[in-house]
Amino acid sequence: MSAGKEARVYWGTDFKGNDIAVKIYLTSTVEFRKGLIKYLRGDPRFENKIPKSTRKLMSLWARKEFRNYVLMHQAGASVPEPITQFENILVMEFIGKRGEKAPLLKEVSLSIDEYYEIFKNLIEDVRKIYQVARLVHGDLSEYNVMIWKGRHYIIDVSQAVKVSHPNANEFLIRDLRNIRKFFTDVVGLEVPSLESLYNYVVGNANELEEI
Repeated sequence: MSAGKEARVYWGTDFKGNDIAVKIYLTSTVEFRKGLIKYLRGDPRFENKIPKSTRKLMSLWARKEFRNYVLMHQAGASVPEPITQFENILVMEFIGKRGEKAPLLKEVSLSIDEYYEIFKNLIEDVRKIYQVARLVHGDLSEYNVMIWKGRHYIIDVSQAVKVSHPNANEFLIRDLRNIRKFFTDVVGLEVPSLESLYNYVVGNANELEEI
């Protein structure tokens, strides 16, 4: 279904004929390895477990993404349901139908009301991920959100870090800025300020500014 420098994603079916997505992490370049390290260092789950072997590193990275999906799914955020992980292979719910994946947020054309609804629900999920799962996505944008049957799904969560990570606050602000920029500059919505979004997500405000 998709191919990047670090992984390939395939469509498949389980033994009951249900659609599944299979993500296989590849042996990657030294530069990509360097890019992963900043998301592992400072994370108490993996701080002292960073292997020198690239193969083992990719297995660790797949396990990290699986755990992040589990925590986000348990928190009630809209993400593909994680199924299992083995070494460098991650299996999860397929978002789409019979091998045709759902479009990304950047690829859809919706009504203003539909965009508003997705924006509000997306911010609610960022809040759940922060306050309940205690994670920050770290790379959230219109490229990491799928739209299927009127619902959004947050994907590609391998780089997500615990809120205790030394760069978590920086990553959260970047995530919110990316999402806000898409909905204001590309879609043309009037949305709350970055400061308002941040305060709502971290719990400094109990309600999101009306839009």
